[in-house]
Amino acid sequence: MSKSGNLTIVVQAGGESRRMGRSKATIPFLGEPLIWRSINRLLPLADEFIITTNEPQNLDFLRDLVDLGKIRLVTDAYEKRGALRGVYTAINAASNEYVALVACDMIFPSRNLIAAELEALMETGADIAVPRTQFGYEPFHGVYRRTTCLPVVYEAAEAGEIKATGWFDKMQTIDFTSEKVAKAEPRGGCFINVNTPEELASAERKIIEGGYHEREMFGGAPAPSSRG
Repeated sequence: MSKSGNLTIVVQAGGESRRMGRSKATIPFLGEPLIWRSINRLLPLADEFIITTNEPQNLDFLRDLVDLGKIRLVTDAYEKRGALRGVYTAINAASNEYVALVACDMIFPSRNLIAAELEALMETGADIAVPRTQFGYEPFHGVYRRTTCLPVVYEAAEAGEIKATGWFDKMQTIDFTSEKVAKAEPRGGCFINVNTPEELASAERKIIEGGYHEREMFGGAPAPSSRG
């Protein structure tokens, strides 16, 4: 699987989670900060890799990747945070035409699915390719066309919209149904996330015990820096 030449992947790390009690990005998961799972799986696909965060000082363990230009840290564009404003920050920060958004608390983010969504946008000229399950859209595992989406997201944010999907009805959207998702990522589990310490511990236990089948680590990122 090769890079497209025009894909930015943005992992939204935010900051402290009230339900988790601390930052999800840095909380230990199977012996390493949770955000490493997104980096290891997705960095090889990205032409540009961005992490949006309001606590860059707590991501110092990524210093080597930042210094090498492999990762860029971006702070929120709005002082008052929110789901839609986070989408705006991500799309606005991107340098490329196609922007994949991923939440850092997803334990099995799929580069196969992102690649399929990207291909769908490039083939059809649509604005958004996003999974749609029985529970609704999964906006933080979708791919967006920057030139058409950015002005609409900005207008919605300025108008007070807070839902990450509150502007989708104005765009040409390709819905990735469960069948499409399964075709792109037969192993499933793309949208499993952890919101509380209990969910995190349960996910760790299921992986260790085989209830969740661990995905291979795709590589592309060095071990966390030991510099203090």
